[in-house]
Amino acid sequence: MGSLPSKAARKLPKRTETPSWAGARTPHPDHLPTGRSAASETRTEAIEKDAGDPHFLANLNRLGPVKVDHHMKTVRAEAETTHRLFKSRAQSEFEGASSQPTKNFIHAPSLSELLDERKGAKTREDLEILAEKYGIDVERMENLTRFVNTPSVDRGATVKTVGKDGDESIIIPAVWIEPSIKESPVRIS
Repeated sequence: MGSLPSKAARKLPKRTETPSWAGARTPHPDHLPTGRSAASETRTEAIEKDAGDPHFLANLNRLGPVKVDHHMKTVRAEAETTHRLFKSRAQSEFEGASSQPTKNFIHAPSLSELLDERKGAKTREDLEILAEKYGIDVERMENLTRFVNTPSVDRGATVKTVGKDGDESIIIPAVWIEPSIKESPVRIS
């Protein structure tokens, strides 16, 4: 450690270079090159040629004239989407302002109750009564329950494990429960 510095001293260049623009002078206005590059009020052929893109023009010529099919159907997907959006909003506002429940419209908590009660249905009549109670068609309810159900667990398949540190964990598998509907006997009169 002693007398040596911890960082080396910075060394600056001994000779400075002059910039390339140093000493350059602008020419006197009398010594400007004489050329007639004045603006024109009309577009001459030289101006048109200068403004044109030769590659773009070559591609346009290769494509040829436009062929329009006048019997083509007009595409207005965005307008139709916007119209459907406003229509559904208006219907939603109308249904929200109405005091009577709307057919085949059910809120999430009511849907959960419906699905739980459906698991206990024994006959087709029970399903019809349930559908009428919640204001939904039986066919619509059956179609919905093909894809949606409430959580149910299989208590018989419960697995308890105890870790090394004494923590107990319980695993209960979820199951999809369908009602066990018995067909009602057909009466012959």
